[in-house]
Amino acid sequence: MATATAPVTAPDKTILAKGYVHPELLVSTDWLAANLDNPSIRVIESDEDVLLYDMGHIPNAQKVDWHADLNDPIVRDYVDREHFQELLRSRGIDDSKTVIFYGDKNNWWACYALWVFRLFGFENARVLDGGRVKWEQEGRRLIADVPHFQRTNYTAPERNDAPIRAFREETLEHAKAKLPLIDVRSPDEFSGKKTHMPEYPQEGVLRGGHIPGAKNVPWARAANPDGTFKSADELRAIYQNEAGLKKGDDVIAYCRIGERSSHTWFVLTYLLGYDKVRNYDGSWTEWGNSVRLPIEKGAGA
Repeated sequence: MATATAPVTAPDKTILAKGYVHPELLVSTDWLAANLDNPSIRVIESDEDVLLYDMGHIPNAQKVDWHADLNDPIVRDYVDREHFQELLRSRGIDDSKTVIFYGDKNNWWACYALWVFRLFGFENARVLDGGRVKWEQEGRRLIADVPHFQRTNYTAPERNDAPIRAFREETLEHAKAKLPLIDVRSPDEFSGKKTHMPEYPQEGVLRGGHIPGAKNVPWARAANPDGTFKSADELRAIYQNEAGLKKGDDVIAYCRIGERSSHTWFVLTYLLGYDKVRNYDGSWTEWGNSVRLPIEKGAGA
């Protein structure tokens, strides 16, 4: 096992070979396997299936439940500064620790958790390329024991939504200005044929369709079958050649509640290096139920 002096921020050759603008935001399964006992890292699992962690997880990984730990129980919003601060203190995290996120579903909830951490200005965080899927496919060890780390005295700043989060009225003005909108849902959700994800139940939205002017780029197109992110060249072919995005664009991404679009936010921001990407977490649950907001139907351009 690696010692505490092992470099946390330096990506390995596997990540560097993929040509990302910010390769330091990813670690490989090989790197993590060699650093599981490194006291300067904290590994966080965040899944859609909240029972997966209890069935077995990466050694020394702790669980962050996207719903119970990151969302306010009363208001549709994220936790406040005090609750976020307590979450990190209880997990043994402060600014001296590097947090490695991973999870199921090609890391979509891992990216969501990282995005919420970014709302509080927590920068020292990475994603495990391939997440839980790749770790399991490689036959690596999973354990049931829950680790406990010494509490920290971490002090969180106030949450700052503005740089990376978009709200309904901002998204409406964005659409009116014909600025880039990326709808990361499935083609049937985008067209209005369905109001829910494939293989999921109807979840209460009144209207199907998409925000006027949005381009449909399903979030999972950015991932390989083993859960790893596609190379930078492959991602540019999707988002720039197909969807028409250009460096310097002001981009808003959305899905149903902001979880799938956080994955796309991560890809555009860190892997392709876009400077202004916001996640509209109100997404179609809010937009499709809102009075007087315009929608479009059909496959689009």
